[in-house]
Amino acid sequence: MSFSTQIKEEIAKNPINRIEIQSELSAILRYDAKITKDLISLTFENASVARRVYTDLKELFNIPIKITIRNQKRLRMKQIYILEVKEKIDEILSKLLIQNNNKKITITENNLIDRDEKISYIRGTFLVTGSISDPSTSGYHMEFVFSIKKDALFLQKLLHDLGFSSKTLKRNNRYMVYIKSAEVISDIIKTFKTVNSLFYFEDIRIYRDHKNMVNRLNNCEIANQEKTTETGLKQQKMISYLKEYDLVNLLDEKTKTILEYREKYPESSYQELAEIISLETGYKIGKSGINHHLIKMRKLVESHQKNQ
Repeated sequence: MSFSTQIKEEIAKNPINRIEIQSELSAILRYDAKITKDLISLTFENASVARRVYTDLKELFNIPIKITIRNQKRLRMKQIYILEVKEKIDEILSKLLIQNNNKKITITENNLIDRDEKISYIRGTFLVTGSISDPSTSGYHMEFVFSIKKDALFLQKLLHDLGFSSKTLKRNNRYMVYIKSAEVISDIIKTFKTVNSLFYFEDIRIYRDHKNMVNRLNNCEIANQEKTTETGLKQQKMISYLKEYDLVNLLDEKTKTILEYREKYPESSYQELAEIISLETGYKIGKSGINHHLIKMRKLVESHQKNQ
């Protein structure tokens, strides 16, 4: 079972009130139904979603609904569920704000007044046009696909009204509203009240964030180690130059001590070198002190090279 299917299964099992049912059905019929003067036909691949729509239509309109189950063969065998309504067509379309000439109208802001109605409409839209990639196998991605641009823009506006940022693009002859932010996707799943799916998503999100943090720390550690090694090699050359030209005696005693230990521990960081010197000699020094003495050595080398 895909992650999208898992969420839709969970949505279909959650109870909702009559106002939420109306908003959810409005989206489902608008984006998934084939509508004529005498027939409303809906086709689903998910049995739970088909059952949800069947129950909700019964709840709101108390009408007979014909159910047909067919086996479909494409890449693999699967069942599809067809719901057909032939009574109270005008009443259904009127209550759900859908025209009966097979053209979907846009719901205005006044039609979806409160937050719960907007969430229900988005939830219904997700059931028939949406998907979320499994966070365990790919990046974070949620999308809704529409055949009409104004439908995509309307959904984007609803998401924005609820504080969810999204983007819209045209792909082939369709329009896609998509979200890449793991935090926004998580918040939307939360509004769907799909607790099990939310826990699954968050567990993987936490694991991936932790793994990324560890990788970043490891990369920083490797980079720092490489930088320390490179710096140590340069300083070894500097010390060799001081010895070659008999310049060591021009240094003060503390700087000579630093030179001795830098030569002895070329791959140690300044902090490690400071700790070793403090422990072995009793001369308390920190990273800045190490750096200060090494600068003295470098300036002596540069001065000597300049006068050569």
